[in-house]
Amino acid sequence: MARIRSVRRHRSAGLVVLLFGLLAVGSAYAAVVPDPAVADNSSQSQSIEEGKKLFAVGCSSCHGLNAEGGGNGEGEMAGPSLIGVGAAAVDFQVGTGRMPATQPGAQIPRKAPAYTQEEIEALSAYIASLAPGPAVPPEEAYDVSNATDEQITRGGELFRTNCTACHNFAGRGGALPNGRYAPSLMDSTPKHIYQAMLTGPQQMPVFSDQVLQPEDKRDIIAYIVALQNERDPGGFGLGRLGPVSEGLWGWLVGIGALVVVAVWIGAKGMKAKGSKPPA
Repeated sequence: MARIRSVRRHRSAGLVVLLFGLLAVGSAYAAVVPDPAVADNSSQSQSIEEGKKLFAVGCSSCHGLNAEGGGNGEGEMAGPSLIGVGAAAVDFQVGTGRMPATQPGAQIPRKAPAYTQEEIEALSAYIASLAPGPAVPPEEAYDVSNATDEQITRGGELFRTNCTACHNFAGRGGALPNGRYAPSLMDSTPKHIYQAMLTGPQQMPVFSDQVLQPEDKRDIIAYIVALQNERDPGGFGLGRLGPVSEGLWGWLVGIGALVVVAVWIGAKGMKAKGSKPPA
């Protein structure tokens, strides 16, 4: 008994009791409250499983049952492998309606999406689970609602250096060899523009973060959005193709109208010379 009383009177006895109490409370809390990481993984697993089912129904006929790529039965590839393309590529292709493709061709056009946003996210999660690849960028990566004039100007310089060879300087698109083309960017969303630079869909090269840093991509998007919102003071933009279309319009319409007027005046003059004066 004397030994117990001496232990109780020790200066560190209170601290030891407090530590044991905290340990007991913490253990009880961990036993009752579920691990949030486990809950998140469960939700992610459900999304992946749902995406796998959607893929098997709508995508496996071309891309293979396990996304390994598939043939058309004639020794030609029907759809490439999607292993390693990442969630961003799926979100872009399915979100812009390019996939599922209605028919194969040199260029898959944009159309209305066939899946809801929840289904697109599930498909993206499934493909991302197969192998590492570019993830869907967060909204702040492509949000240009508060872009400054300096950012837009810098984005224009980067766009003219890297993009105008295909999309032209006004972002209206252009022709490419073998029936391919660079689409117009006038209806593209900032999210899809960022994903296109990140993943390089169809004929487009990949502009990774080592080639164009995230702030470079954001400035380019700011410039494209400025082009989308730009008005034509003359009322007719002529495709914003520059002096070629303007010069062609001047020759065909302006000079053509002058030629018509000159011919009309000449015909009236010849008729006046040929007429007899009244008696």
